[in-house]
Amino acid sequence: MIDRRRFLLAAPVVLAACAERPRPELAAPPPVDPYYASLYGPIDDGRFYIEALDMSVVDPRFLRREVAYDTREAPGTIVVDPTNHYLYLVREGGRAIRYGVGVGREGFRWNGVATVGRKAAWPTWTPPAAMLKRDPQARPWAKGMPGGPDNPLGARALYLYQGGRDTLYRIHGTNDPSTIGLSLSSGCIRLFNHDIIHLYNQTPVGTKVVVLKYAGPTLDGEIVDEAEPDGRRAAAAGAVLR
Repeated sequence: MIDRRRFLLAAPVVLAACAERPRPELAAPPPVDPYYASLYGPIDDGRFYIEALDMSVVDPRFLRREVAYDTREAPGTIVVDPTNHYLYLVREGGRAIRYGVGVGREGFRWNGVATVGRKAAWPTWTPPAAMLKRDPQARPWAKGMPGGPDNPLGARALYLYQGGRDTLYRIHGTNDPSTIGLSLSSGCIRLFNHDIIHLYNQTPVGTKVVVLKYAGPTLDGEIVDEAEPDGRRAAAAGAVLR
């Protein structure tokens, strides 16, 4: 009798312990600025569809904006600042449109003054010889990958020329927006696809382009790939950042 009474008294406690506890509410993601939601919304350019930019993988510092910019360059000039991961389209009155960029190996090796020698929408990507040697996945595209959403050159490309000759320096889009604002092991100067389309539409062939000297981190003479998870974001084992 006593044991049965004890069981009945304890039963509510046992049942309460077995009941499902309320789950804590998950924090809502920060709201997206309506201005940028509109600026980076979906695009259908008649050939391919570009999805809205996923703001969760983007550093807001590298979103397109108009800024004060002190320069002697004429309006319409493009200035590439690879060290700080910005590209400027100079405007009147000490202003410029600033775009965030990712900087690849080819993007930090060259600097100087050039002109846009040609432009391409949904350009073909042909991997360089060095990449073909080290990356088996690039070899099927030795003769060129057709333009499209999976193409590493993205939606548009501007090709820089000097004295009528191709410098092999490109300003182009990307199919990986999380790389904007980083230094990378491949590519030149990449922008969000939304931004390269915006820049492309305002850049006629013959536009002057000034590429500033890169002064960012490199490891053993090569660029540090900040997108790789192998710890190369900083000098390792006594290696010198140059």
